[in-house]
Amino acid sequence: MTSELVERVRLRLAGNGSETDPATVAEAVRAEAGGPVGHTQVLDALRLLRQEFTGAGPLEPLLAEPGVTDVLVTAPDEVWVDDSRGLHPTGVKFADEEAVRRLAQRLALSAGRRLDDAQPYVDSWLPGSLPQGRVRLHAVLPPIAARGTCISLRVLRPAAHDLPTLRTLGTFDGEGAKLVELVVTARLAFLVTGGTGAGKSTLLSAMLGAVSPAERIVSVEDVGELQPAHPQFVRLIARPPNVEGAGEITLRDLVRQALRMRPDRLVVGEVRGFEVCELLNALNTGHDGGACTLHANSPSEVPARLEALAALGGLSRSALHSQLAAAVQVVLHMRRFGAGQRRLAEVGVLSRDERGEVRVVPVWADGSWTKRRVLLSALLEARGVRASW
Repeated sequence: MTSELVERVRLRLAGNGSETDPATVAEAVRAEAGGPVGHTQVLDALRLLRQEFTGAGPLEPLLAEPGVTDVLVTAPDEVWVDDSRGLHPTGVKFADEEAVRRLAQRLALSAGRRLDDAQPYVDSWLPGSLPQGRVRLHAVLPPIAARGTCISLRVLRPAAHDLPTLRTLGTFDGEGAKLVELVVTARLAFLVTGGTGAGKSTLLSAMLGAVSPAERIVSVEDVGELQPAHPQFVRLIARPPNVEGAGEITLRDLVRQALRMRPDRLVVGEVRGFEVCELLNALNTGHDGGACTLHANSPSEVPARLEALAALGGLSRSALHSQLAAAVQVVLHMRRFGAGQRRLAEVGVLSRDERGEVRVVPVWADGSWTKRRVLLSALLEARGVRASW
């Protein structure tokens, strides 16, 4: 069953306004084939046309493969995936540019978004989910995308590993595992930082799973990615606006609601905007042990990154540093290495200098303690947890 024949069948069905029931498709296949057609070809046509009209089209099998985190279309004959082997091309091809554009527009429509010449890009979540996790859609149309329609699909798989599993996977060694457990036990507020796909949510979920069952965790997320093994885990999920631009529920809104739900620990899945102001306020009102993830290149850049986000909420630089110094104690930085390996690369503690500005001082890097580990020991002992390095 060639892609050209399937395209002719699709155009015939579309031109006639026909339904895509098996009998109609079989008739269209025989008409376009111009000769005898076996049952196998008809079944192939049904499968390919089902992909055309439902799901993610020819990208559906790629999304379903274990370990795939991203599926990227840069041209009709250039489809890439990112998995445990890194980024590499696939054998999937589209008939032409129009087929890619058609898929992008259908996916956008299913997500309640428009994608056309007037609105040539879209960023949204696809409705429903795969068994492996939810899928985030980003698509750009020409002429914004110079070479043709680009589609990016990211699979967000539930972060469900616990700390012993992460140690087995090589995320950290025995010393690193002890460090992470002590941060949780001492109820220190922490940020998990790193780049896209570095394993931030996976580490955060594992650490939340190590929280005492007697504590109530309230989590605010853009998407339900965290799944810690904890009996008192409550999740609030933000809602995007509908096609008319109404009905949006932001992370900032949900942080305020979470404060009224008697949290012992408040968690924000990812801070990306001015909701950082609400988070810092919350962590300064007696909610010890709070946490969130943050995109950052290194721990040393965290204060500057938070300054930029806080400015969106009208928080001055000096006020940000004052709140940050009182609200957060530890930064854990994740990094992705070759072959999909994700490791805890650095741990730092927040320290305020004589000018009142916060900086992150590394206490653990690349599997070894630094000379400043006494800073972390002091934080732990202040909470009644003795460190036995």
